[in-house]
Amino acid sequence: MSWNAFGARGGIGAVVVAVLLAVSSCLAVAGCKDKPATTGGSGSADKPATKTGDFVIGAYLSMTGSMADFGISTERGALIAIDEINAAGGVKGRKLALKTLDDQGKADEAGNAVTRLIDVDKADAILGEVASSLSLVGGRIAQRRGIPMVSPSSTNSQVTAIGDYVFRACFLDPFQGWVMAKFAREKLNASKAAVLKDVRNDYSIGLADAFVKSFKISGGKILIEQSYGQGDTDFSAQLTAIKAQNPDVLFLPGYYAEVGNIAKQARRLGLKMPLLGGDGWESPQLFEIGGADIVGSYFSTHFAADAPGQRAQSFIAAYKKKHGEEPTGMAALGYDGVLMIADAAKRATDSSPKALRDALAKTQNIDAATGKITLDAKRNPVKPAVVVKVVEKKAIFDSLVEPPS
Repeated sequence: MSWNAFGARGGIGAVVVAVLLAVSSCLAVAGCKDKPATTGGSGSADKPATKTGDFVIGAYLSMTGSMADFGISTERGALIAIDEINAAGGVKGRKLALKTLDDQGKADEAGNAVTRLIDVDKADAILGEVASSLSLVGGRIAQRRGIPMVSPSSTNSQVTAIGDYVFRACFLDPFQGWVMAKFAREKLNASKAAVLKDVRNDYSIGLADAFVKSFKISGGKILIEQSYGQGDTDFSAQLTAIKAQNPDVLFLPGYYAEVGNIAKQARRLGLKMPLLGGDGWESPQLFEIGGADIVGSYFSTHFAADAPGQRAQSFIAAYKKKHGEEPTGMAALGYDGVLMIADAAKRATDSSPKALRDALAKTQNIDAATGKITLDAKRNPVKPAVVVKVVEKKAIFDSLVEPPS
């Protein structure tokens, strides 16, 4: 509290008065012990919590900045789910409303956004983030405040390890890394690999570690590991070192902006091996930035509009009708995140955050855009991954990789 909080003219006397009043209040209630904060609902131990008005889902996403395409796609998918649920009557008579705050891809803004969504917008649940590093920031606040949070697409293992109020709609990095190592070894017959990771990004580090471990276990050899930092633009030194090792594949577990630039510089330096990556590549911007240099590469993701057997045609049709283009995996996971929250709200015993949390933990067999969603004991879904191939200006379905039995 600043000096001016007591008023320009209050001086020391005002401070003394304030202290005396506080002491008197404490005596009146027989003590000033701290009590856990209560959030959401108007119930008590004897009466179930009930709420009226809109059911507010507070989303914190990167709507501007280098990861803006992630946030925009996620919000678009979430809004389609909300429209469908509201058209069917909402949740227990309450309409769903999405309140989105832009965190600009920054950790401090992510923390501020989640705090505001809880305190000002009175969010019943939190949706976000896409970037694992930002979900780690926001998830800690949601856990501390006792408000359920669903990350649509943060794949770092530590996200749900934060606590029992944090969930996700996507698979994890250890699985995704295993998928791409398996794909490289079995589909591309690669025996030697190089890795170029972003050391400022929890997502990139986790995915790189998983790929390296799985590739080695399967009999492959990691020839060289190089690194960069998010926002870097010159990768020539790292790529020159990689070229000297002559790997069969180059694994790039980063985000689309850097990956597109790395692809251009790699081809310019004469690196011709396939480039491999994860769902951080998932953006139309990848094709614009990488152009012809990214063609022939592969990445793992959660969804492909042309994948056989996917039960998501209504979502794809609604998205194309509204936006004139096919949805990305991030859009599909934004849609699925809202479905998870709404499904749990319908099953919850009351409208308290704890009841919603308990219902989310029991999520089973939801028919979602990215497939059936059932959460395990650690609040993570067990589901297959899609591997797509980059062709001119888009990615097409290549393989479906099931979890190991």
